[in-house]
Order: sequence, then C-alpha cells, then structure tokens
Amino acid sequence: MNDKITIYQKPTCSKCRTTLVLLKESGEEFDSVNYYEKPMTVELLRELLHKLNMSARDILRAEEPMARGTESATDEELLQLMVKNPDLIQRPIVVRGDRAILGRPPENVKKLLEQ
Repeated sequence: MNDKITIYQKPTCSKCRTTLVLLKESGEEFDSVNYYEKPMTVELLRELLHKLNMSARDILRAEEPMARGTESATDEELLQLMVKNPDLIQRPIVVRGDRAILGRPPENVKKLLEQ
C-alpha cells in the first residue's frame, strides 16, 4: 500500500506524542496535522468518521466539560460542536488511504502500518 499516512493530532496530547514516535520509528512517510493550528471542517470530520467507521458520538470526549448536555445531540450537532471545540475530539486520528484508526491506545496505529 503506497497511501501516505496522515495523523491529526494535538502536540500537547501524550497519546499523540506516543503515536508520532511510533510513526517515526516505522520509517513510513507521514504528514502531521495539528488541528488546533489548521482547524478541521465539518466535511473533513465527516470524512474521517466514515474512514473510522464510527459515529460522531464514538469520537466525542464525553468527559470534557463542553460535552455536558450533548446526550440528545444529533451527529450533525456534535460535528458542529467538535469543529468549534476541538478538545471534544478523541485523538489522535491516523489515516491511510480509505482507512483510519483512532490512536487510543497508540499501538492501534500498527494496524495501519502492517497493511
């Protein structure tokens, strides 16, 4: 598989830093996107969810104070909220081609590296 890897991450996140080390050690080329400097759009987040085969609720950091009161929110409402408040997005998200993996735990990224 020749698809380049992209990691969507937050530099201060320990899981993101660990995943970056795994990617560097793999020798694979990859792009790193700090989604605080380059914010995600609803369209990009929707595309990532499709590749993850997850719903917006699946990647919602429900323990974040901003997530309170979202129990009845639709996926579309959650997407809008996550784009405005990126701390609500589980991270890191690692993409290769038409597949993506949530790097929680970081070792999950090895599934993308093996393919």
